[in-house]
Amino acid sequence: MSVQVGQKAPDFQGQALMPNGEFKDIKLSDYKGKWVVLFFYPLDFTFVCPTEIQGFNEKYEEFKKMGAEVITCSTDSVYSHKAWQESPSLGKLKFPHLADTAHHTSRAYGVLIEDKGIALRGTFVIDPEGNLKHATINDTAVGRNVDETIRTLAAFETGKLTGCGWTPGKKTLN
Repeated sequence: MSVQVGQKAPDFQGQALMPNGEFKDIKLSDYKGKWVVLFFYPLDFTFVCPTEIQGFNEKYEEFKKMGAEVITCSTDSVYSHKAWQESPSLGKLKFPHLADTAHHTSRAYGVLIEDKGIALRGTFVIDPEGNLKHATINDTAVGRNVDETIRTLAAFETGKLTGCGWTPGKKTLN
């Protein structure tokens, strides 16, 4: 992996399809001062990917209440993202949908499958100072759990030690 937990997260930049339907250049540094949940998926118009993306979309307001922005990314183009969001198989998203056709972002985060030109299912939690706090990567066949991402973000936001199985509202270890 090109970046490790505890290091500065790569300051990606690229074109994204925004919730208002416009294309806009975004970069990680645009979100300085906020928590960021960046998640990668393999391809538009597939089977497991929409279940995850819709899962994050359904929980988006919860992320916002936690002071976090969600950004999703694949190696598809913004035009593919737009067509997919206009189809019944995905629908409109409440967060930016980043295109990584040059593979710079997926490579920087260590999720690019070079010979296929697609990303693994990577989830990254980045703190308001731009430090990578959490990284999980799944192979393409298995989707992730959005509730676990929320739990992990909440644990980091406490700034304290949280034991195995900690959930929001439970005591921390310090």
